[in-house]
Amino acid sequence: MMGRLTASRRAYGTALIIAVVFGLTQPAAAAAGKLREGLFRNRGAEAAGPPLARYVSEEGRMFVLDRTQGRPLLKYEDSPEVWVLLPNPAPRGDVIYKNDLGEPVLRATRLGGFTLFSEGRPSGEAVALVGASAPLRLPVMGPQALGERMLQASFRAGHAARHTIVFQAEATPASSALIADAAVVASLAIIRVSQRRDAEALLNRVRKVLFEEGKKVSASLSGGVLRIIIVPAQGLAGRPSSNRIEKAMR
Repeated sequence: MMGRLTASRRAYGTALIIAVVFGLTQPAAAAAGKLREGLFRNRGAEAAGPPLARYVSEEGRMFVLDRTQGRPLLKYEDSPEVWVLLPNPAPRGDVIYKNDLGEPVLRATRLGGFTLFSEGRPSGEAVALVGASAPLRLPVMGPQALGERMLQASFRAGHAARHTIVFQAEATPASSALIADAAVVASLAIIRVSQRRDAEALLNRVRKVLFEEGKKVSASLSGGVLRIIIVPAQGLAGRPSSNRIEKAMR
């Protein structure tokens, strides 16, 4: 595959095989308690929020909710991953937004209130509107930018696994940005798996992460290759979430 990729580099195709040894950054800290207290004192009277805005949860986690595109998108400020959500009807006219594993992420009431769900707060926590935000979109991505993004993602994944992991992809102008994003998301899944008690056994099974275009989004692990299928025409919805990739590794 690498031979074909090198020969067609002038046609914009690119392939990367990257070995890594160390490096990791930590997420930012949560917001202060006084801000939370002021925001949530009268949360029951909040009006419906705008389709694109920044919010903060009771525990101080900031995120952007973008409902201006084909699929609702959510991004926490302490993570590079954008979550693609699927709205589902709920009792009393509410809407539950779920991730690609069918797990609830956000609940919207017909009156405009929001409840955020997480591993730490499975029963949910209230959300308050903070202000305006820029839309969540894939950036334009050239070969050099793609290479840098893949390098960073591989670097972090390899450090977490404590062994060489090969990141490999074949990109076109239509798929470069999505492949770069999928590489970051895959590294987040590997990092999360590295924090499990059975991390060594799980990560020893991963020797390569391969990104390919296809007709249906998927993530699978076989023969040491974590294969991630992307669908560029679907935008951010055209790649699996870190939760789905982690499930494939388990």
